[in-house]
Amino acid sequence: MIPPKPAARPDRVSLWRYLRLFRADILSAQPAKLYRAWMAEFRTPFFRSYLCNDPDLVRRVLQERPMDFPKSDRIGEGLRPLLGRSVFLTNGAEWQRQRRIIDPAFEGGRLRDTFPAMLAAGQAAAARLSPGACEIEAETSHAAADVIFRTLFSIPIEHELAAEVFREFRDHQRTQPILNLAAFVPLPRWMPRLHRRRTRATARRIRRLIVQLTEARAAEIAAGTAPGDLATKIMTTADPQNGARFDTAEMVDQVAIFFLAGHETSASALAWALYLLATHPEAQARCAAEAADFMADPTFARLKTLSFTRDVFRETLRLYPPVPMMVRETVRTETFRGRTVAPGAQVVLSPWHLHRHTRLWDAPDDFDPERFAGENGRACLRRAYIPFSAGPRVCTGAGFAMVEGPLLLACVLAEWHVAPVEGRTPVPVAHLTVRSRDGIYLSISPR
Repeated sequence: MIPPKPAARPDRVSLWRYLRLFRADILSAQPAKLYRAWMAEFRTPFFRSYLCNDPDLVRRVLQERPMDFPKSDRIGEGLRPLLGRSVFLTNGAEWQRQRRIIDPAFEGGRLRDTFPAMLAAGQAAAARLSPGACEIEAETSHAAADVIFRTLFSIPIEHELAAEVFREFRDHQRTQPILNLAAFVPLPRWMPRLHRRRTRATARRIRRLIVQLTEARAAEIAAGTAPGDLATKIMTTADPQNGARFDTAEMVDQVAIFFLAGHETSASALAWALYLLATHPEAQARCAAEAADFMADPTFARLKTLSFTRDVFRETLRLYPPVPMMVRETVRTETFRGRTVAPGAQVVLSPWHLHRHTRLWDAPDDFDPERFAGENGRACLRRAYIPFSAGPRVCTGAGFAMVEGPLLLACVLAEWHVAPVEGRTPVPVAHLTVRSRDGIYLSISPR
């Protein structure tokens, strides 16, 4: 069974029709030819965009010369009310300083420390499920949020503040368009950004709640009673170059992106993984066998026994990368595939198209967790697989996610069998992440 993907638009539409389609859903706004093109140019009255699927161009932008291709402020405009100047949106020296403080918290040794909290969240998620039809994205959102709060602040999702942040964040998502006007029109810095009133209001409420969590943790650190979780690690880490630490305002920005990136993206990937397993019973049976064995003695050292489950999660990230497109900007004249690209152009790197590129991957639309053992799969992992980006700006939590995903799948599949619901085939759309337009419904039964 071929997993669902959105229908592509006709090749030629007017600019304004394209902008309306793009604002509604990035994926279905794109023409089918992008799944085989090495590069495509898009023109607007204000700027040029270049979508790059050529692996050599992707490597140049992300790995070889990343500082020459900073993140574009155009896409970031819509996220600033919530994320402020978080590491996800900054560039240059500011971004480098933030990464020097944040990265040590996510080093390999720290993953072992966070494992018990992840396991507890996974077991709680399995316990919340019940037999019958279930909209699984709501469940995976709950589980992923629980992981974030347990690993970041050592509190479960049931904690009053954590539950309130989770509720407000769901409200914020419903108000948040994928693009702000500034994505298309070069507004002066002094001009208001025209964010929706409700978007600004929910962002303020979320940030106030995060301030409470951060200030409480700062007091615990001062008293010597703070738990050794990710928040404590980040707040007590000094920049090795100047000795400075994050103040409360800076920490609020970082916690906001940890929650957005760690909760929203994980929830998306887990939901699609469960759907893919529901529609591929043989793969589900293999994962369930691994899960039963692992959950008999669930330790960090035994995560390697979830090898096929890890490949399922990896293949899910290929087919449904949570962040479907990344946008960089040129700071000087470049040459892309013989074409001159002026300063200020937008460079779009699309994991969605790169991961399904017909000239790179064998059977790109198929669900095949074993593909990575073959020559084509191994080659594409190196050249055409970027669910977490790549190079210096690779997602800080990539290792975290590759532990969390297989572990939570094992927690669920050890206890529950999942099957598709007839007539409820999900249609992927992209807003903040790749989700289903009308939810992902599964039938759940005890194993």
